[in-house]
Amino acid sequence: MTRVKICGCMRVQDAVAAAEAGADFVGLVFADSRRRVSTEEAATIVRELGTPLRDLELTGPPPHYAGGSDDVEAWFTHGTEALDRFLARKRPLVVGVFQNQPLEEVNTIADETGIDLVQLCGDKSWDDCLLVSRQVIRSMDAVSAAAGGLRAGTAIAVMLDVSHGTGTKGDWRAAAQVSSRIPVFLAGGLTPENVAEAVATVRPWAVDVSSGVETDGAKDAAKVRAFIAAAKGRAT
Repeated sequence: MTRVKICGCMRVQDAVAAAEAGADFVGLVFADSRRRVSTEEAATIVRELGTPLRDLELTGPPPHYAGGSDDVEAWFTHGTEALDRFLARKRPLVVGVFQNQPLEEVNTIADETGIDLVQLCGDKSWDDCLLVSRQVIRSMDAVSAAAGGLRAGTAIAVMLDVSHGTGTKGDWRAAAQVSSRIPVFLAGGLTPENVAEAVATVRPWAVDVSSGVETDGAKDAAKVRAFIAAAKGRAT
Protein backbone atom coordinates (compact mmCIF):
# COMPACT_ATOMS: atom_id res chain seq x y z
CA MET A 1 0.00 0.00 0.00
CA THR A 2 1.26 3.47 -0.86
CA ARG A 3 2.51 5.47 2.10
CA VAL A 4 1.44 9.09 2.50
CA LYS A 5 3.23 12.20 3.77
CA ILE A 6 1.13 15.23 4.68
CA CYS A 7 3.58 18.12 4.52
CA GLY A 8 3.48 21.70 5.71
CA CYS A 9 1.47 21.16 8.87
CA MET A 10 1.57 24.37 10.90
CA ARG A 11 -0.81 23.58 13.75
CA VAL A 12 -1.12 20.73 16.22
CA GLN A 13 -4.68 20.04 15.10
CA ASP A 14 -3.59 19.69 11.48
CA ALA A 15 -0.88 17.18 12.33
CA VAL A 16 -3.19 15.21 14.61
CA ALA A 17 -5.92 15.17 11.96
CA ALA A 18 -3.42 13.84 9.42
CA ALA A 19 -2.31 11.14 11.85
CA GLU A 20 -5.90 10.14 12.60
CA ALA A 21 -6.65 9.94 8.88
CA GLY A 22 -3.81 7.44 8.41
CA ALA A 23 -0.80 9.52 7.36
CA ASP A 24 2.50 7.68 7.56
CA PHE A 25 4.60 10.85 7.64
CA VAL A 26 3.88 14.41 8.77
CA GLY A 27 6.10 17.16 7.37
CA LEU A 28 7.13 20.30 9.26
CA VAL A 29 8.72 23.04 7.18
CA PHE A 30 11.76 24.90 8.53
CA ALA A 31 12.72 26.38 5.15
CA ASP A 32 11.78 29.90 4.07
CA SER A 33 8.05 29.44 3.43
CA ARG A 34 4.68 30.69 4.56
CA ARG A 35 4.33 27.26 6.16
CA ARG A 36 7.48 27.63 8.23
CA VAL A 37 7.14 26.68 11.89
CA SER A 38 9.30 27.73 14.82
CA THR A 39 11.29 25.22 16.82
CA GLU A 40 8.85 25.70 19.71
CA GLU A 41 5.81 25.04 17.50
CA ALA A 42 7.52 22.02 15.96
CA ALA A 43 8.48 20.56 19.32
CA THR A 44 4.86 20.83 20.45
CA ILE A 45 3.62 19.05 17.33
CA VAL A 46 6.26 16.33 17.72
CA ARG A 47 5.18 15.71 21.33
CA GLU A 48 1.53 15.45 20.30
CA LEU A 49 2.38 12.80 17.70
CA GLY A 50 4.12 10.48 20.14
CA THR A 51 7.56 9.61 21.42
CA PRO A 52 10.29 10.67 18.97
CA LEU A 53 11.99 7.83 17.17
CA ARG A 54 15.31 8.68 18.82
CA ASP A 55 13.76 7.96 22.23
CA LEU A 56 12.23 4.62 21.30
CA GLU A 57 14.06 1.39 21.97
CA LEU A 58 14.56 -0.07 18.50
CA THR A 59 15.08 -3.77 17.89
CA GLY A 60 16.24 -3.13 14.31
CA PRO A 61 18.95 -0.85 12.93
CA PRO A 62 19.74 2.36 14.80
CA PRO A 63 18.11 5.58 13.58
CA HIS A 64 21.25 6.59 11.67
CA TYR A 65 23.39 4.56 9.31
CA ALA A 66 25.52 5.46 6.32
CA GLY A 67 27.79 4.09 3.65
CA GLY A 68 28.56 0.54 2.70
CA SER A 69 26.94 0.11 -0.73
CA ASP A 70 27.43 1.30 -4.31
CA ASP A 71 24.33 -0.50 -5.60
CA VAL A 72 21.67 2.17 -6.03
CA GLU A 73 18.75 -0.23 -6.32
CA ALA A 74 19.78 -2.34 -3.34
CA TRP A 75 20.58 0.72 -1.25
CA PHE A 76 17.26 2.52 -1.61
CA THR A 77 15.29 -0.71 -1.31
CA HIS A 78 17.09 -1.32 1.96
CA GLY A 79 16.37 2.28 2.99
CA THR A 80 12.62 2.04 2.55
CA GLU A 81 12.61 -1.33 4.28
CA ALA A 82 14.26 0.45 7.22
CA LEU A 83 11.58 3.16 7.08
CA ASP A 84 8.90 0.48 7.23
CA ARG A 85 10.55 -0.93 10.34
CA PHE A 86 10.53 2.55 11.86
CA LEU A 87 6.86 2.95 10.94
CA ALA A 88 6.12 -0.31 12.71
CA ARG A 89 7.42 1.38 15.87
CA LYS A 90 5.91 4.81 15.34
CA ARG A 91 3.32 6.20 12.93
CA PRO A 92 3.37 8.90 11.71
CA LEU A 93 7.05 9.72 11.54
CA VAL A 94 7.78 13.45 11.66
CA VAL A 95 9.91 14.84 8.83
CA GLY A 96 11.65 18.21 9.07
CA VAL A 97 11.93 19.93 5.68
CA PHE A 98 14.96 22.16 5.03
CA GLN A 99 16.24 24.03 2.00
CA ASN A 100 19.78 25.40 1.61
CA GLN A 101 20.25 25.90 5.35
CA PRO A 102 23.60 25.30 7.07
CA LEU A 103 23.86 21.72 8.27
CA GLU A 104 24.69 22.94 11.76
CA GLU A 105 21.30 24.66 11.82
CA VAL A 106 19.60 21.54 10.50
CA ASN A 107 21.13 19.39 13.25
CA THR A 108 20.37 21.91 15.97
CA ILE A 109 16.71 22.12 14.97
CA ALA A 110 16.49 18.34 14.70
CA ASP A 111 17.84 17.95 18.23
CA GLU A 112 15.70 20.72 19.71
CA THR A 113 12.45 19.55 18.18
CA GLY A 114 12.83 15.76 18.21
CA ILE A 115 11.88 15.28 14.55
CA ASP A 116 12.41 11.75 13.28
CA LEU A 117 13.75 12.37 9.77
CA VAL A 118 15.22 15.22 7.73
CA GLN A 119 14.29 16.13 4.17
CA LEU A 120 16.97 18.11 2.35
CA CYS A 121 15.93 20.28 -0.60
CA GLY A 122 17.93 22.67 -2.72
CA ASP A 123 21.68 22.67 -3.21
CA LYS A 124 22.79 20.13 -0.60
CA SER A 125 24.89 17.28 -1.99
CA TRP A 126 24.70 13.56 -1.42
CA ASP A 127 27.74 13.84 0.85
CA ASP A 128 25.92 16.47 2.93
CA CYS A 129 23.34 13.82 3.80
CA LEU A 130 26.04 12.01 5.79
CA LEU A 131 26.55 15.05 8.02
CA VAL A 132 22.97 15.19 9.26
CA SER A 133 22.11 13.66 12.63
CA ARG A 134 18.96 11.99 11.27
CA GLN A 135 18.21 9.76 8.33
CA VAL A 136 17.78 11.94 5.25
CA ILE A 137 15.22 11.99 2.46
CA ARG A 138 16.88 13.85 -0.40
CA SER A 139 14.65 15.87 -2.70
CA MET A 140 15.51 16.11 -6.40
CA ASP A 141 13.75 16.41 -9.74
CA ALA A 142 12.71 13.24 -11.53
CA VAL A 143 14.49 14.10 -14.77
CA SER A 144 17.87 14.38 -13.00
CA ALA A 145 17.24 11.16 -11.10
CA ALA A 146 16.28 9.31 -14.29
CA ALA A 147 19.43 10.60 -16.00
CA GLY A 148 21.67 8.88 -13.48
CA GLY A 149 21.76 11.43 -10.69
CA LEU A 150 21.15 8.90 -7.91
CA ARG A 151 23.82 7.84 -5.45
CA ALA A 152 23.87 5.02 -2.94
CA GLY A 153 25.34 5.07 0.55
CA THR A 154 23.97 8.42 1.68
CA ALA A 155 20.27 9.35 1.92
CA ILE A 156 17.80 6.73 3.10
CA ALA A 157 15.26 7.69 0.42
CA VAL A 158 14.63 9.96 -2.57
CA MET A 159 11.82 12.50 -2.99
CA LEU A 160 11.01 13.31 -6.63
CA ASP A 161 9.80 16.90 -6.53
CA VAL A 162 10.19 20.12 -8.47
CA SER A 163 7.42 22.04 -6.72
CA HIS A 164 8.97 23.00 -3.36
CA GLY A 165 5.47 23.36 -1.95
CA THR A 166 4.10 25.40 -4.87
CA GLY A 167 1.89 22.65 -6.24
CA THR A 168 3.76 22.38 -9.55
CA LYS A 169 3.28 19.00 -11.17
CA GLY A 170 6.43 17.05 -11.93
CA ASP A 171 7.31 14.81 -14.88
CA TRP A 172 5.42 11.60 -14.14
CA ARG A 173 7.01 9.78 -17.07
CA ALA A 174 10.51 10.41 -15.71
CA ALA A 175 9.30 9.63 -12.20
CA ALA A 176 7.94 6.29 -13.39
CA GLN A 177 11.35 5.46 -14.90
CA VAL A 178 12.99 6.07 -11.54
CA SER A 179 10.26 4.27 -9.62
CA SER A 180 10.75 1.18 -11.78
CA ARG A 181 14.27 0.96 -10.34
CA ILE A 182 13.99 2.17 -6.76
CA PRO A 183 11.28 3.01 -4.22
CA VAL A 184 10.57 6.76 -4.30
CA PHE A 185 8.50 9.48 -2.69
CA LEU A 186 6.49 11.43 -5.30
CA ALA A 187 5.50 15.06 -4.76
CA GLY A 188 4.36 18.02 -6.80
CA GLY A 189 0.87 18.99 -7.88
CA LEU A 190 -0.86 16.08 -6.16
CA THR A 191 -4.48 16.43 -5.03
CA PRO A 192 -7.26 14.14 -3.80
CA GLU A 193 -8.53 14.15 -7.37
CA ASN A 194 -5.34 13.04 -9.16
CA VAL A 195 -3.35 11.07 -6.59
CA ALA A 196 -4.90 7.72 -7.55
CA GLU A 197 -3.83 8.35 -11.16
CA ALA A 198 -0.35 9.33 -9.97
CA VAL A 199 -0.05 6.13 -7.95
CA ALA A 200 -1.21 4.01 -10.90
CA THR A 201 1.14 5.79 -13.32
CA VAL A 202 4.30 6.19 -11.28
CA ARG A 203 3.88 3.44 -8.65
CA PRO A 204 5.75 5.37 -5.97
CA TRP A 205 6.57 3.95 -2.57
CA ALA A 206 5.05 7.08 -1.01
CA VAL A 207 3.27 10.26 -2.07
CA ASP A 208 3.69 13.71 -0.55
CA VAL A 209 1.19 16.58 -0.55
CA SER A 210 0.99 20.07 0.91
CA SER A 211 -0.95 22.71 -1.05
CA GLY A 212 -3.18 20.03 -2.60
CA VAL A 213 -4.96 19.47 0.72
CA GLU A 214 -5.37 23.13 1.66
CA THR A 215 -8.27 25.55 1.47
CA ASP A 216 -7.46 29.27 1.65
CA GLY A 217 -3.89 28.46 2.67
CA ALA A 218 -4.77 26.18 5.59
CA LYS A 219 -4.88 22.41 5.86
CA ASP A 220 -8.37 21.09 5.16
CA ALA A 221 -9.10 17.95 7.20
CA ALA A 222 -11.68 16.68 4.70
CA LYS A 223 -9.19 17.02 1.83
CA VAL A 224 -6.51 15.29 3.91
CA ARG A 225 -8.83 12.35 4.54
CA ALA A 226 -9.83 12.18 0.87
CA PHE A 227 -6.21 12.33 -0.29
CA ILE A 228 -5.07 9.54 2.02
CA ALA A 229 -8.03 7.36 1.09
CA ALA A 230 -7.41 7.86 -2.64
CA ALA A 231 -3.66 7.24 -2.34
CA LYS A 232 -4.19 4.05 -0.39
CA GLY A 233 -7.10 2.85 -2.52
CA ARG A 234 -9.61 3.01 0.29
CA ALA A 235 -13.29 3.93 0.05
CA THR A 236 -14.27 7.16 1.80
